[in-house]
Amino acid sequence: MNQIEIGRFIAKCRKEKKLTQAQLAEKLNITDRAVSKWETGKSMPDSSIMLELCEILGITVNELLSGEKIDLESFEKKADENLIALKKKDENNMTKNVILSILFSATLLIGIMVCLICNIAISGNLTWSRISVSSIVFAWVISFPSIILGKRGIIVSLISLSIFIVPFLFLLGSLLKTKEVFSVGAVIAAASIVFLWIIFAVFKRMERKLVALGTAFLSAIPFMMIVNVILSKMIEVPVFDVWDMISIFMLLILASVSFICDYAKKTGLIK
Repeated sequence: MNQIEIGRFIAKCRKEKKLTQAQLAEKLNITDRAVSKWETGKSMPDSSIMLELCEILGITVNELLSGEKIDLESFEKKADENLIALKKKDENNMTKNVILSILFSATLLIGIMVCLICNIAISGNLTWSRISVSSIVFAWVISFPSIILGKRGIIVSLISLSIFIVPFLFLLGSLLKTKEVFSVGAVIAAASIVFLWIIFAVFKRMERKLVALGTAFLSAIPFMMIVNVILSKMIEVPVFDVWDMISIFMLLILASVSFICDYAKKTGLIK
């Protein structure tokens, strides 16, 4: 499976259909930059849009992955070759993810050992290190699925966060002997988890990631106000202050930049 040949084949089929890169991108609801990367062999079409791309270009997925038109006699052979190539690619990606996950786990384990040794050496028993260790373990539980599974692990990480955040806050409150850590933290955590699931859904449904990013920045504004109202009722802090105004202003700027960049890419103003 040669990305350069596949890219040339996509360009050839696109021109046969009398489509520009921008027109093909619009049909697929992506940027023309993504199409350009395919045709230059810098990247491959995502599996989620591969069938739609083939339908537009009038080819089969097997022909797309082969980078050429296939006659009936060689169809089965090419299909087997493409399946093997895809399997090897997945295996290579998994190997990289496994190595990264081992390095990540080893680094956190070293951090745990350092905390325990320093705590015992200084205090003679385990005191503050219990907080550090529980936090490191929590971070590992949440992060590990995304590291070893890549994009597919994001939803597992979100599920882990949703399940373990409240028990973690309860443990943290007990270790710190401060009830507010759990009572206030659990409410804020619940609101935050809902917000993260909404943002995940936005990125999942939108092919144009810059638009999704801009939407996420805008969504952060009402979320921030909801959190402020909750905090004001629970610990009597001001609902709105100058830092909130600065934060809203920055979020609006970031959202505007995201939408402008998306428009510029879509219209070909930037590559």
